[in-house]
Amino acid sequence: MAEGYQGVKFQVIMLGHDAPQHLLLPELKKWCGVFHEKGLAPPYPGGSYGNLSFRIKTGDDAFIITGTCMGLKGCLDDDKFVLVTSCDLQHAKVFAYGTRQPSSESMMHYSLYKARPDIHAIFHGHSPEILDNAERLNILTTPEEYPYGTPELALALENCALKSDFFIAKNHGFVALGVDMPTAGTLALERLQQSEK
Repeated sequence: MAEGYQGVKFQVIMLGHDAPQHLLLPELKKWCGVFHEKGLAPPYPGGSYGNLSFRIKTGDDAFIITGTCMGLKGCLDDDKFVLVTSCDLQHAKVFAYGTRQPSSESMMHYSLYKARPDIHAIFHGHSPEILDNAERLNILTTPEEYPYGTPELALALENCALKSDFFIAKNHGFVALGVDMPTAGTLALERLQQSEK
């Protein structure tokens, strides 16, 4: 990663302080564990480099996402996750429910869900193996580097999402999209396996 983690770069408007509940939350927790175990979301002191989310229902851009500054390792309680209902990219505002702030990449997730109504899961990680082998594997990459957690990055990745289900933010990390969580997760694992050959 080109820069260290510096916290969220948007204003969070908390609409409520209850931890999200959803039938698919256990599945998201499982994939958080996989991303940690496989090194797709490497740990740093106080958290992990990566964030995972799923759309709560078809036709709605709201999603449940990992909270900011949290590790993906171990048994995760519901309060480690946040329900994001909407975002205002122009004014860098995120509207959410939960006990903590949502991931610093929440605007990116929101932008991608709006751009791709067909996807229901977004898994973002920072595997050095995948980034180092992106050119060899012909993985779509943004033409330039953008600061994490910004509307500029969200819009750049939105353009990538219209062309591919797996792509890279230059000098930053990868994004895997899926119609469901197993599809997004399997795609990331396949790219990791290809990068290690």
